[in-house]
Amino acid sequence: MKKFMAVFLGTPKKMQEWKPDEATMKQGMEAWMKWATDHKANIVDDGSPLGKTKKISKSGIEDIRNEMGAWTLVQAESQEEAAKMFENHPHFTIFPGDRVEVMECLPMPTMK
Repeated sequence: MKKFMAVFLGTPKKMQEWKPDEATMKQGMEAWMKWATDHKANIVDDGSPLGKTKKISKSGIEDIRNEMGAWTLVQAESQEEAAKMFENHPHFTIFPGDRVEVMECLPMPTMK
């Protein structure tokens, strides 16, 4: 099995403006937990929500905003199989997230 990182993304403005009522938040969390239970055998690391971002470059360190909201690691035979796990995910069907991006975690190159 290969490992894949799934990154949950959403437009920062849309995420900040979203003000769910208690019932919607409960519905969203229950749906997310159901998704996690349904895919438990393929979840390598539940991941977590992501906080504020600092960009580090040759120019120094600065605060920035990006679209990343959370992450998780899953395992699957292929990227297509991993991607299918996130179809109709509560991140964008209940919560105001825009999408989930799935990428393979490749092995580190070795030096000889």
